[in-house]
Amino acid sequence: MITDEDKERVRQATDLVQLVSETVVLRPRGNDFWGCCPFHHEKSPSFHVTPSTGLWHCFGCNSGGDVFDYVMRREGLDFLDAVRFLADRAHIDIDDAPRGGAPRGPKRTRVIDALEAAQSAYALRLMRGRSDAAAEARRYFAGRGFNSDICSRWHLGFADPGVSLMRELTAQGFSRAELEAADLVSSRSGRARDQFYNRVMFPIHDEQGRCIGFGGRVMGDAKPKYLNTREISVFHKSKHMFAFDYAKESIAAKGYAIVTEGYMDVISMHEAGFTNTVAALGTALSLEHVRTLSRFAKTIVCMFDGDAAGQHAAQAAVRFTESTKAALTCVVLPDNQDPDEFLKTHGPEAMSEQLRGARPLIDFVLDKTLETRDLSSPGLRLGALDEVAKILAPLKDSYLLDSYVQQVVGRLGVDAEAAKRKIRETPVEEVEDASTRYGAQARYQGGRGQGRQARPASPVEDGPNYDEFAYDYVPEDFGSDVDPAIGAAPVKAAPAGPSTFGDDALSTEDRTQLRAERNLLALLAKNPDAFRPYADRISTFSWADARHETIAWAILGTPEGTTPADAVNLATRACPDAPRILSASEFDATSGWDESKNVEFVVGEAEIRSLDRRIAQLTSGLSSADPEAMRAALVELGQLRERRARVRAAQPLE
Repeated sequence: MITDEDKERVRQATDLVQLVSETVVLRPRGNDFWGCCPFHHEKSPSFHVTPSTGLWHCFGCNSGGDVFDYVMRREGLDFLDAVRFLADRAHIDIDDAPRGGAPRGPKRTRVIDALEAAQSAYALRLMRGRSDAAAEARRYFAGRGFNSDICSRWHLGFADPGVSLMRELTAQGFSRAELEAADLVSSRSGRARDQFYNRVMFPIHDEQGRCIGFGGRVMGDAKPKYLNTREISVFHKSKHMFAFDYAKESIAAKGYAIVTEGYMDVISMHEAGFTNTVAALGTALSLEHVRTLSRFAKTIVCMFDGDAAGQHAAQAAVRFTESTKAALTCVVLPDNQDPDEFLKTHGPEAMSEQLRGARPLIDFVLDKTLETRDLSSPGLRLGALDEVAKILAPLKDSYLLDSYVQQVVGRLGVDAEAAKRKIRETPVEEVEDASTRYGAQARYQGGRGQGRQARPASPVEDGPNYDEFAYDYVPEDFGSDVDPAIGAAPVKAAPAGPSTFGDDALSTEDRTQLRAERNLLALLAKNPDAFRPYADRISTFSWADARHETIAWAILGTPEGTTPADAVNLATRACPDAPRILSASEFDATSGWDESKNVEFVVGEAEIRSLDRRIAQLTSGLSSADPEAMRAALVELGQLRERRARVRAAQPLE
């Protein structure tokens, strides 16, 4: 079971700014970093990261939270998988065995250490091995155009049948259990032996460049021709891709990714200058692959072989057309050549020309499906419709279904409504998909935010633009999808507040108080000590959201000198919604005041909104009160109004 201590170790080991910067261009503004939101389309930055608290928020789509929330949203993971993802990234071992259950096996870091050691051993045997088999392996790579520099750069190796990897790694301190967990050793009839034997080795890395598995091509006539590492704790073929660690920066810079089918193809593409190329690992392109690539790429170019297997792979990939923000296109090289063969025959410029001619994937698949079919009779055309329906069945709920249908009905001579009915009645064929294994959501969750139109921003010079709706200002380069009024799902540690961020059901007064409270909480998390002199005033507030009160006292209850990160952590323990709530204020980023003036202002404004709330409650009950209760209410109303006037008069205005 993953403990709170494990979560905190992972949180402290993760630099949120660095993590976000992998896919978002961030620029400093004051103490925060700003950029365009990775979760919805926008031209002006409304997404910001606060390093001191470890929180992020987008004022365009009203999403936000801590580092775990960010990874859950970016990677499509549930919470526990997000913790594991970041633990792997930070090289931290966590105990995620079920409570009271048996251990899951060797630690993941030890498995990776064993694989890294095997990578070094295989590379050494290829480059310096003196056996005839090692010489044959070198001749094989040389015959493919891979010199020693290329082999070294890609950590290529050789599993020499005359040298025991198991014996070598055992001598280095790895246990048999660790080597079996890494799939470097297998046991047959009680006898352990090396898993890879007389094969040239292609190491597979994770996103951080650590070896997590291998693909091995046999040098003789043994079967299978290619043998990949099986599914182990650190390697999943439907999640990982060959050369992604080499390619991701180039993909981000160029804006598109090229996906091929083989190790040799990828290396040849990189060496020819197409450094944004990756390969799926012995499986069809999966939703997890597509989701990972779409973090960096606006377009994914699938380079399929022209044979039946390539056509099947293209058909399988169609289902992801609307599951990603990236455009899916494809290229099929002429004469059934693979990329390695094509580059050797025609060169890089011809490959660039092929890439410039990439077609939308769905157009290619539909055309390819129909171009080889006999459509001369109604029965044959209906058979072709059955095939088209299988391809389009995963998109049966798409709002673009009409467009897809129009691409084929003319050629098939069938009625468009009948074709759509056929598609909707056709069951979706199951394919292996990493999203089910990792608890990922079924569809990409990006898209335009549904927030309300914000009031036009007012110039901010020496302080905020102040009026009865003092929090209705936004940074000057925000988009229009801004509504800082937020709520969230109920939590056990604190009573429930509004159910969703930007809830239209709230009154203007409630939204205004929520904004005031959250502005206070955001600054409180950044500097708890600055608010301690105001604790008595804060204790009198009538809060619009009980979770806010829980968060406030969790932070104010900390000792002096508490850091912002520790304050957020303690608030999160008291209220799991704290990261999203504490990240959802733009006040600090837009105010021109110094910190002390900001603190004075947000405390005063939250107090004013609290008093307004209490005044409204008393006023609404006057008509039904008995004479004595009415007199008491009128006295309290007078006191509250006097107090409100004093607080308002003390508010900094310039």
